[in-house]
Amino acid sequence: MPTDIYGFLEVRRPHFDGSSNPWICLMDLAPLHDGMDYAALGCLFGVRNWLSWEPVAADRGLPPDVSASVRDDYEKWSRLDGAVHGATWVSWTELRDLDLSVPAPGRGVLEIQEGPRAGHPDYDRWPAGNPEWYGLRQRIRVDDDWPDDVVETYGVPPVGITPVEASPGCWATAGTRFQYDSPTRQDFIGPETGWEHVFAVMRALGQRFGDDGVRLVVWFD
Repeated sequence: MPTDIYGFLEVRRPHFDGSSNPWICLMDLAPLHDGMDYAALGCLFGVRNWLSWEPVAADRGLPPDVSASVRDDYEKWSRLDGAVHGATWVSWTELRDLDLSVPAPGRGVLEIQEGPRAGHPDYDRWPAGNPEWYGLRQRIRVDDDWPDDVVETYGVPPVGITPVEASPGCWATAGTRFQYDSPTRQDFIGPETGWEHVFAVMRALGQRFGDDGVRLVVWFD
């Protein structure tokens, strides 16, 4: 079953007088990012954490002063869907100060995409470059040894006898495309991941409400 993210950007009232909730729900996360990259969800929130990141903001629950509209939305969906879990939040200050050069745990990540099989109209032209010809992408954390099933099916990767000796690279074997590299946070939540739009909006809001006055509240199902 896939895991979906639901979230809202909140800002703190600039002239809060204590007479109401200090935080306002400003917008839904959905127009900015759909959050379907599990490596990013693991990195940020510890959800679907197949790479075993040390997450930035996992399982904090809703903020005690969460805006009324966000609390109402969370409670409604929690009643309707027992799969709702992982409520947490992260401030723009925390995201602003993240070191994007931190490497992912393990030696690296092996990405596998199957190409068209014999009989497919594009088979003779593969792997000319059209990514739509590839099947679903699978990504595997690699430690000191290549996965046994990969070696048994495709042989030892040409980039190195073991991941300890391997260099980043791409290759194709038996109608399947491979890529091996050692990614960092930037590869999953940096430019061209979709999260840069979320960060850009939070950065702009921080100029108005202060960096500690902007946060992202999320949960999952």
